[in-house]
Amino acid sequence: MQSRSSSFILGIFLFFGLIGLGVFVANGIVKFKELDRTVVVKGLSEKEVLANVVIMPIKMTQTSNDLEALIQKIDLDTNKVIKFLRENGIKDEDITLGAVSIVDKMANEFSNQDFAMRYLASKVINIYSMEVDKIRALSSKLSELSQKGVLFKIDDYDSKIEYIYTKLNEIKPSMIEEATSNARAVAQKFAQDSNSKLGKIKKASQGQFEVVSRDKNSDHIKNIRVVSTIEYYLAD
Repeated sequence: MQSRSSSFILGIFLFFGLIGLGVFVANGIVKFKELDRTVVVKGLSEKEVLANVVIMPIKMTQTSNDLEALIQKIDLDTNKVIKFLRENGIKDEDITLGAVSIVDKMANEFSNQDFAMRYLASKVINIYSMEVDKIRALSSKLSELSQKGVLFKIDDYDSKIEYIYTKLNEIKPSMIEEATSNARAVAQKFAQDSNSKLGKIKKASQGQFEVVSRDKNSDHIKNIRVVSTIEYYLAD
């Protein structure tokens, strides 16, 4: 009899214990789901800047059947170009001379031997400068070299003018701050529209900074953009 009473009492305790455990588990699941309510937003920051470095290669070419005369022609053209650059305010430290490249067309086994000049020589004078406006103005005056008998190419497939922006680290902090602020504004609007409150950040990631020319005709103007992705908790 006493054994039955003990079993009965034990059963009652187990019953209420299981009920309590169920409530606890249920509440735990609800709280977990509440904590798991999140919204993922993206914030964009864009900035337009001027390139602060320009690289301009000037590729000279000459042809001749006399190798010695060809080298003299290239040397003469080199002196003409350097004089022209100095007269237009280009500093010597911004000028780099490349080596002379000479092609013997007769050495080409696939040549049909039908050519006016046997040798072709080329040489690149490279300008690396932080005076972007000055170099841009200079590029429009290079036709004067043709009048001096200098054969050259610029901004061709193998002599492209390149504009570079090197101060990205200086503007990164402000752009990241702007992207983060824009993301928060979007998340705040979402929370407001869904009758929720915006909580803490659960996870955040910053995209790569992208630097591209504004358009194909304005390589000296760069467009910089970055996107931040942030996940916020939501609460009622």
